Amino acid sequence: MLALFLLPGCSFVPTYQRPDVPMAQSWAGAAQAPLADTVPVRSGWWRAYGDPNLDTLVERSLKHNFSLASAVASVDQARANAERSGAALYPSLSLGGSVERGGKKSGGSSSHGQSLFAEASYEIDFWGRNSANANAASLLARASEFDRDTVALTLTASVTDTYFQIQGLRRRLVLAQAISDAAAHILQLLLAQRDAGVATELQVQQQRNALATFQAAVPVLQQQLEQSTHLLATLTGTAPEQFAAGEAPLNSIPIPQARPDIPASLLETRPDIRSKEAALQSANFSVGAARAAFFPSIVLTADGGFSSTSLSRLLSSPFGTIASTLAAPILDGGALRGQLHANQAAVAKGVADYRQTVVTALQDVEDALSAARQLQLAETADQAAADAARKAVTLAEAQYKLGTVDFLTVLDTERTLYQAEDTLAQVRLQRLQASVGLFRAFGGGEGVTDMPAAPASRDNPSNPTLS
Repeated sequence: MLALFLLPGCSFVPTYQRPDVPMAQSWAGAAQAPLADTVPVRSGWWRAYGDPNLDTLVERSLKHNFSLASAVASVDQARANAERSGAALYPSLSLGGSVERGGKKSGGSSSHGQSLFAEASYEIDFWGRNSANANAASLLARASEFDRDTVALTLTASVTDTYFQIQGLRRRLVLAQAISDAAAHILQLLLAQRDAGVATELQVQQQRNALATFQAAVPVLQQQLEQSTHLLATLTGTAPEQFAAGEAPLNSIPIPQARPDIPASLLETRPDIRSKEAALQSANFSVGAARAAFFPSIVLTADGGFSSTSLSRLLSSPFGTIASTLAAPILDGGALRGQLHANQAAVAKGVADYRQTVVTALQDVEDALSAARQLQLAETADQAAADAARKAVTLAEAQYKLGTVDFLTVLDTERTLYQAEDTLAQVRLQRLQASVGLFRAFGGGEGVTDMPAAPASRDNPSNPTLS
């Protein structure tokens, strides 16, 4: 039995190879983008926007968001499960005692006894089944850590996005109120001109229509602002009734651009990709455990203690036994083979999930790079349009007072200005959100858990692999 214990163990865990995925050498969307004004993606990336209110909100969300708290608890649960699975690698020891008393109903003699005993058992992991199960559970715990990091990254991006959404809606609400007030002023002017016989009733009704249209936009924007504020409160773990977001002029918020790294870097910086790979490695270990289950298990047991009919003589009556048990499956109705096939299918599924996550991440980055580049061009054009519309309104109002243009010209230029400035505010917001999306697409640098290639195993303790 000692010889069996000292023999090197076997392992049926397949050799792991990271699945191949289509990976280019550089980003198509970053081919013509200058790197001079970019910032590296690192922990606390949201501080690049230079807004203390935003920093406070993000930090509050990381402390008080309930979805993140749930993800943290899931990590603790997975670690506990891994600890439980690893217990099979160690001997078990239990201590017990008993007291027995008995007698005869017809006045015969009675008997009693006491015993104190210890029992120990150890399963020799000759085929590596317990080690494979322990490693599988450990890797699932690592996957849950990366899932937590994914939740944290999504949370910080959502808080930043929503904060910018609030600032954008505030800007649009100011514009809508301003154009509504201007339309009301012009209506009063037209009413006076109609009474003087200068303006027509048609012009008055046209202005009433324009005023109502501008006024209708205000409550819609106000509703969106309130809903965004409620969402931001929820993200930070605060009741909406007790929450107020800080104010920041939309145009004063800088728009940092994340520095693009090579596409292969996503394999190490995106927590969702690392989670899928950890889950795949775990499934691969489970295949090894299912293979090992076909072979006999060897269990060493030992027990010893003291037993006596008199408590005073308990320690003078020792006993002990040592035994070994060999158990091998013969007929199980296909349960073991079914488990093996299920674990192999889980590996195939894990490979597909990993590859899909990688290509989705590549698309995520390319979409964000494209959005950042194209929206910058759009904002430049929209800014020029708004400047021109503003000058047109000034000229139209002056000429209308002089009587050189009609009222419809003034009305059209006002509408054009409102639409141009509203479009400019929206594209500014989209640029801010595109920059947030780029930080998130590159992994955010927040909460990334360092992870070795794979847990140690008896086949290759220094750099173990599975397949």
